[in-house]
Amino acid sequence: MSRKTLESAENSLLPLIQYEGGDQGHEWPVRLLLWALARVSSVYSAVVQIRLWLYATGLMRRYPLGCQVISIGNVTAGGTGKTPMVEKLARELADQGRKVAILSRGYRKKEKGFWEKLAERTRGGGKPPPPRVVSDGRRLLLDSEMSGDEPYMLATNLPDVVVLVDKDRVKSGRYAIRRFGCDTLLLDDGFQYQKLMHRRDIVLVDRTNPFGNGRVLPRGILREPAENIARASFVCITKARGGDTSALRARIRELNPTAGIMECNHDPTCLVDAFTRERSGLDRLRGMKVYAVSGIAAPLSFENSLEKLGATLLERRHFADHHRFSQQETIDIVNRAQEIGADAVVTTEKDAVRMTRIDRRAVPVLFLRIEVKFLDGADEFRRCVNEITFRDTP
Repeated sequence: MSRKTLESAENSLLPLIQYEGGDQGHEWPVRLLLWALARVSSVYSAVVQIRLWLYATGLMRRYPLGCQVISIGNVTAGGTGKTPMVEKLARELADQGRKVAILSRGYRKKEKGFWEKLAERTRGGGKPPPPRVVSDGRRLLLDSEMSGDEPYMLATNLPDVVVLVDKDRVKSGRYAIRRFGCDTLLLDDGFQYQKLMHRRDIVLVDRTNPFGNGRVLPRGILREPAENIARASFVCITKARGGDTSALRARIRELNPTAGIMECNHDPTCLVDAFTRERSGLDRLRGMKVYAVSGIAAPLSFENSLEKLGATLLERRHFADHHRFSQQETIDIVNRAQEIGADAVVTTEKDAVRMTRIDRRAVPVLFLRIEVKFLDGADEFRRCVNEITFRDTP
């Protein structure tokens, strides 16, 4: 099945499972599909819970590495703003003198072919190859295609932090300690990764859609039952500005009586040219006619930000989450922007790193740079950092 077919199916299915009530009022073929997905969901949920039980009882082994290991993740599939939080925590820890490595799976990175993998194993005497080094803490060594968009973005924005990519993050962690002398490991999207023992788990929950329709994949967007948030050391409510969080905080407290609760927003800080990296102020958006393009799980928040900053969205184009843009697609996007009279194409930072560079552009391609700003619970974030750096250990 082609990538385009898979992405089309994903875009059709997502509205049915992403939000409460999205599955109502459909004809019998859709209802039949949802019934089948519910059966699969029950099996998947059971497998997840059995796996967690096996780790909890020690029948499946968790590997300690003798250093601080912190996971940043969520219980839903995508859209909580995890990457900016990983960046903020990594920068804070590096500023406090920790030698930080970010361990990522590198979702949708380009995989090596069978013969290339075989050659690597042969050269290594049958041992698995080392993890891919996106950044060694001094230099950016891989592009977004070979590393995945989030690791590449993190490595670009964190020049003093080691970024490694491998499905086996126990192997990555050992390599970070042995090769780079790292003493603090951040698991990007690591809440479900039980093989490596965590000291702390930070879980992000999207205020606008905390647990989707309450069902586990593929009938809903939960990766595991919401009750499993009980494992979290800290819970951060994201996209918290402009909404009442009291009911969600009460729900989180029911699920986890002890976790520190934070609230934050992912606020735009500037506009950046996707190809030249030239920065400009957000006031440039006021009155700008924009062609908004995104390939993320929850594009509405991004588009609302553009409108709040004064941009006029002439047209919106949604691609599947993690879509990698071909050169022709990038050219078509720029041509479409010119055709509708847009002043610029504006996209997200994650999408910008997946766009193929084109040298001749009729309109600029810009991305909105986002950073985490705490609205409440900044003291909990500080406590988390102090515990990791042993400055304020209880």
